[in-house]
Amino acid sequence: MGRICASQARKGRITPYRGRTHRAYGCIPKKELVAHQNRSTAARLLGVARSTLYYVSKKEKADWLLKGSIEETLRTHPAYGYRRIAEHLRINKKRAQRVMRKFGIKARRRRRAKKYRKPRNIHLYANLLTSTIPEYQHHIWAADFTEVWFEGKWVYIATVIDVYTREIVGVAVSLRKGAQLTIQALSSTLFYHPRPAIFHSDNGREYDACAFITMLVGLGILISRSHPGCPWENGYQESFYGKFKLELGDPHRCTTLGELVAAIYRTIHYYNTARIHSALKMPPREFAWRQKAVTMNS
Repeated sequence: MGRICASQARKGRITPYRGRTHRAYGCIPKKELVAHQNRSTAARLLGVARSTLYYVSKKEKADWLLKGSIEETLRTHPAYGYRRIAEHLRINKKRAQRVMRKFGIKARRRRRAKKYRKPRNIHLYANLLTSTIPEYQHHIWAADFTEVWFEGKWVYIATVIDVYTREIVGVAVSLRKGAQLTIQALSSTLFYHPRPAIFHSDNGREYDACAFITMLVGLGILISRSHPGCPWENGYQESFYGKFKLELGDPHRCTTLGELVAAIYRTIHYYNTARIHSALKMPPREFAWRQKAVTMNS
């Protein structure tokens, strides 16, 4: 379609091209779009109906409330699947399954025994996500880390996800886990994005370290934690990691650690910019751009 000039956009001469207008609007400077477009033209540029710019989903709030009920059920019955949860809550099993998939909630599964660790004292924080619905970009961030086995050692990957847009906004890769890994992921996120109102994580040592807590408190960010032994309360990250490892593939196809790190960042970039998110019906970054355009035109 070529580059869209600002004069065409102001006069409303932009028409969809084979239903793929969204590929062209990236050529228009954001300032031009915000300063000169009314909602009709903005809808045309985004390739959506004008009514969607005014629409506020009621299902989103209902799904969030049901999410809280499901998590409460799993705290008492951690091995329940969606069928038993539906029976317990007296709802349709398909609705329970849909909401659990949407928020990445999974029941506890049998895993290999872990090495015994001496119990430790942890800082206790409430799970603010049980009462707070994400309402805008950078409202709530959630964090976690995972690992992949490569050439006889673990490679640790820490990520930060924007709960509203589902975009991975921060990442760090290291051969060692600990506070330095999580602090590096948080620092990289804050370097490119404004600070969130709430930061959610589990109760792992990496997030309970004094240095990490001091950093959040110093920035005026509210701390939210999953209940101990309830990994489903951080389902956004759990769901992401499952798909991330599938799309990353076999790490041993890489010949060096550098190639693996590049593949990790490339896979995350693909998730953010090209892979259609099942809950958003579009890639997370495109969803974030559309929401920003709608907010600035309202």
